[in-house]
Amino acid sequence: MGGRQVLAARRLLAGALDGELPEHRLVAAARAVVTELGSPERLLELVAELASGEGDPDARARLSYRHVLGFDKLLLIDGGPRQMLRAHVWHPGAGAIGKEDIHNHRSPLASYVVRGRLAMELYEVGDGGIAAARYEESLAEHSASWVLEPAGPARLRLTHLGQYAAGSSYALPAHTLHRAWCDTDRPTVTLFLETGAERRPHTDVFTAAGPHPGAVAKVPLGTAEYLAALRDLAEQLRTL
Repeated sequence: MGGRQVLAARRLLAGALDGELPEHRLVAAARAVVTELGSPERLLELVAELASGEGDPDARARLSYRHVLGFDKLLLIDGGPRQMLRAHVWHPGAGAIGKEDIHNHRSPLASYVVRGRLAMELYEVGDGGIAAARYEESLAEHSASWVLEPAGPARLRLTHLGQYAAGSSYALPAHTLHRAWCDTDRPTVTLFLETGAERRPHTDVFTAAGPHPGAVAKVPLGTAEYLAALRDLAEQLRTL
């Protein structure tokens, strides 16, 4: 089951997020949830509880990894396909295969900036703008790899450029094309929630940085590595 903080977070997620809600209401509810859970004091209590080995750290570690976009993705609460709550730790200047990619998601999302600052661009497909190669990204059937299938050329138009400092949040419908990166010289921590009753079978990925490999391995963290990352995250939260 889990300790007191885990159970409280699960109750909040279950009470606020109904997969039957229309998407615009679902993203608003998800934004409210990450704002509440992302307060440094509350998040520290949750992370410290999980770092002590509460619940099933082996299972959470198997769903935690270094993302191709260049941040550490640490699972905190596994609510199944409807609700996945994660901490993202963004490292300044981190090199990654997909760090320049513009992409969307399989389901609506919300994110709260706990520490540091993110920059984010929003895009739409249309005439003008930048030339990009389009891919459909999905998970391989018999492995944990991301599979990227070429889907032809495209042009993308920038529609928004924003900065999100600690204490701010954003929420996006599943189809929204965006790119985000750490905008400071110190690590940025965000609390990230994907939610929704239905998940799209693939996401759309656009890159202007040259061709992608056909598959990128998703390497899960070991349990000890996962717990160490949570302990490090807790220390970062204590210094806020």
